[in-house]
Amino acid sequence: MDPRIVRLDLPSDPYSIHIENSWTGLAPAIKPFVGNKVMLISDENVKELFVHDVKEILISLGCQVSLAIIQPGESSKSLELAKSLYTQALNANLDRSSSVVALGGGVVGDLAGFVAATYMRGINFIQLPTTLLAQIDSSVGGKVAVNHPLAKNIIGSFYQPKSVFINLHTLRSLSDRQFSTGMAELIKYGFIWDKELLQWLEHNIGSLMERQKDCLAYAIERCCNTKAHIVSQDEKEKGLRAILNFGHTIGHGLESTAGYGQYTHGEAVALGMVYESLIAYHMGSIDRALIDLLICLLKAANLPTKVSGVKVESLIKAMTHDKKNRDGSIVFILPTGYGQVKVFDNVDTQLIYSVLEGS
Repeated sequence: MDPRIVRLDLPSDPYSIHIENSWTGLAPAIKPFVGNKVMLISDENVKELFVHDVKEILISLGCQVSLAIIQPGESSKSLELAKSLYTQALNANLDRSSSVVALGGGVVGDLAGFVAATYMRGINFIQLPTTLLAQIDSSVGGKVAVNHPLAKNIIGSFYQPKSVFINLHTLRSLSDRQFSTGMAELIKYGFIWDKELLQWLEHNIGSLMERQKDCLAYAIERCCNTKAHIVSQDEKEKGLRAILNFGHTIGHGLESTAGYGQYTHGEAVALGMVYESLIAYHMGSIDRALIDLLICLLKAANLPTKVSGVKVESLIKAMTHDKKNRDGSIVFILPTGYGQVKVFDNVDTQLIYSVLEGS
């Protein structure tokens, strides 16, 4: 496939998202930003697959590479692990002309970005996402964070990468479950913004699940364009960008209530989208056909659509810590039509209980 480029045009930090099917174009895409010293952060799953190739490319650019390998999973997004990475950066003599390169999925990208944003008050940051979820969502837009035991992603910042390089070939390495978790975010884009993507998904989701290269390239580019458009209008989530959180109010609550790891992020978001759509249905905002389409697409992507074994009281308590909340009210992003959502901060608490207890 021919390389594709999506531009994210921010007034102070514009950058490009490069979509290719190999590492061939990586060197020119990142050369202006890496500096002489680099901390390359990855995890144990990615280490044996792609670290050698990327490290060799960085060395070919004249970089001294300090390699940091973390354990996979949400538990690595912690202040304790960030502190150990600061120590490694200091021992490697990284300075303000150095950079952090994230090679991995959303956990690696969020943690590495948090470190880059806070080390010496900010050094260059480059995203090399290797999962579908990271390629279409978490690597784009500059949200970086670590978790707190009470709430996911509650400690963080907005800090844009200098470049994002997507190698579609990395998706071949994903387990079926990890690929499906990215599909939840991909499906989300159709429901929040892109009605045409919804229609395309109805006919092509099978090919996506088979990881056909041309379908992947089309869907990923389309999602990146949507997120770039939204972020360019609202970089720091003062308004429009909040719509990217459809499914996340309940989803993040599920992740923290169940203990990080029982659900993948995409599985929790899939469940969140279903139950948040049911809330919208009972409020009269959507018809049942939209929920049926959502459930059909999620099932085709091998994602869960029904919660079990979670205490509703605990789940709602976790949702009260969501960073979108205002003045003590739980904020939801709820569908109002095909490819349309709105922000609601006045959802009746009894309705929330009723929908969740109906699970």
